[in-house]
Amino acid sequence: MTHNNFWLKKIEISVSEAEKRTGRNAMNMQETYTAYLIETRSVEHTDGQSVLTDSLWRRYSEFELLRNYLLVYYPHIVVPPLPEKRAEFVWHKLSADNMDPDFVERRRIGLENFLLRIASHPILCRDKIFYLFLTQEGNWKETVNETGFQLKADSRLKALNATFRVKNPDKRFTDLKHYSDELQSVISHLLRVRARVADRLYGVYKVHGNYGRVFSEWSAIEKEMGDGLQSAGHHMDVYASSIDDILEDEEHYADQLKEYLFYAEALRAVCRKHELMQYDLEMAAQDLASKKQQCEELATGTVRTFSLKGMTTKLFGQETPEQREARIKVLEEQINEGEQQLKSKNLEGSMCKKGIQVWTNAKECFSKM
Repeated sequence: MTHNNFWLKKIEISVSEAEKRTGRNAMNMQETYTAYLIETRSVEHTDGQSVLTDSLWRRYSEFELLRNYLLVYYPHIVVPPLPEKRAEFVWHKLSADNMDPDFVERRRIGLENFLLRIASHPILCRDKIFYLFLTQEGNWKETVNETGFQLKADSRLKALNATFRVKNPDKRFTDLKHYSDELQSVISHLLRVRARVADRLYGVYKVHGNYGRVFSEWSAIEKEMGDGLQSAGHHMDVYASSIDDILEDEEHYADQLKEYLFYAEALRAVCRKHELMQYDLEMAAQDLASKKQQCEELATGTVRTFSLKGMTTKLFGQETPEQREARIKVLEEQINEGEQQLKSKNLEGSMCKKGIQVWTNAKECFSKM
């Protein structure tokens, strides 16, 4: 997108509503899902006049598709995480159903934060697919699939799952990976402990609900103490019912912890991608050095290292000058291609380092607040 286009205007983005719907999935089976209303409004147009609000509905799966696309095309950027698809780390009283109204409301807020964070990112906000996500309701999925990102995602996933060892790891990425691993471990443990404590606290409060019932029944048979027992039972009931609101309010704090948890996962993914880039770079540099050496040996007629080709030459005779020239030409072409690939991989690696530096600076600024 050009600098004169959409994102240099002041834009307001909100996910204002959530609606339960019923439809058919790709298997032509009926399903129930939640759709979210995205509203965008340009605060100021190019001619200085205000613009009416534009709105469309998106499913959670479409938010996932957008993020998966961004992960593939911007491997050097820590892409903001989505809120959880299904409730995790919850105490037993709170419903883990993804259709639960309280959970849907918290997820609506998380989805809005996701869009606002992308819109505030200096690179992600200018992506055309993101722009279409906010403005084009029909055929948006087809537009995303036409980018071919899924093929790149599959090949990248296979590469990330492969085992490899980087010879010269970047200390900044090593430290960040260690930091994200520890952060993820600590927050996960904290959320699990919190869920267990909430269960016990809920049990203690609900015991008072049983006391309230007993006092109310007791008041019916004690005429002189009846009013006092009835009042005590009422206070016990109020005390027992208050725990629901208290613990559900605390879920909002838990959601913030989960955001840190998901950001830790996003950071680990970028570090892993950098390791893969670094490994590819080292392999490309090694292959280029090998081809240069072969070219030099052919040009000078000297062999520095043992090779199967050199052994074959000794056994079956020397190559003709024409054969040697042809091989040198092929190697020179491969060297040129290798140098271009190495330059491209170096550029990709530098972009990844720049993206991590931006995230690190933001994290440091936040920690000082």
